[in-house]
Amino acid sequence: MLDTRPITLRAPDAKVLTSMEWQARDEAHLERAQRWTLPHKERRSRHEPHPVHDFLFQYYMYSPGKLETWHPAPSESLQDSAAARERFSPPEYRAAGGVISRDFGAVSHQVREQLRTVVKVLVATQSQPANFGCYGVHEWAMVYGGHDVRHAGIAPLRLPQEEVDAFIEGRPIACSHFDAYRFFAPEVKPLNRVQLEWSTRHEMEQPGCIHANMDLYRWAYTAMPWIGSAVLLDCFELAAELRMLDMQASPYDLRDLGFEPVRVETMEGRREYQRRQRELSERAMVLRAELIEVVGEVLSA
Repeated sequence: MLDTRPITLRAPDAKVLTSMEWQARDEAHLERAQRWTLPHKERRSRHEPHPVHDFLFQYYMYSPGKLETWHPAPSESLQDSAAARERFSPPEYRAAGGVISRDFGAVSHQVREQLRTVVKVLVATQSQPANFGCYGVHEWAMVYGGHDVRHAGIAPLRLPQEEVDAFIEGRPIACSHFDAYRFFAPEVKPLNRVQLEWSTRHEMEQPGCIHANMDLYRWAYTAMPWIGSAVLLDCFELAAELRMLDMQASPYDLRDLGFEPVRVETMEGRREYQRRQRELSERAMVLRAELIEVVGEVLSA
């Protein structure tokens, strides 16, 4: 049974969605999410891994079912009904005055601390100058010397191992993302321009990094369900595009899966990588600003 204590909406201009409106939003969200979740579930049922698309469901700890579940924006409430009460229940939601709204008083101290950390990381990353000179060589650094050719059973290397190694040895490495750097072959880590550490990982993030921009999805689902599903799915879809570029620039041969390589071992390939990296970074800057705003609003609600 929903708590019917009086509640104040987050903002005076909060929109109340009718049953027809929120159910249409719910259906549209599910259809959009299932473009990604259904193929993943089908592959999983066949024990058929995908080196590109499965990453977002394996590395990031948010289930397909949660991604498919729609939540309104923080400024939106729902017209009270049996269907709404069944879908939107305590502790995140409660009913009063004919509407169902989020109960921001139910945000625990632990969750508030997590949300403060999210805002801190996002603001720090947004304020840094963007670096577009890494050219995605982290995947090359991981397989150096045959160290961790993790997708070999699905996608072989498209170059001989000695050519992969020579590429790494022949150019500077400028990785700023700890979770990529930590998987480098041990011999490659000293070649990185900066020796990254777990304790300072967030201080090194910068808005040109494709992994930092993929991580917008992590920060979005960390703030769920309080921020709503629209920004979450925007972040997921951006992360999917970034992952495609990430793996196209890798030394793996993914052409049988429909991905042409971005040959960063050539000048032309590096230009293509940087062009796409800049375009995706611009989209990430907009989403990061949106996340900073909406999480900040939840904290001040």
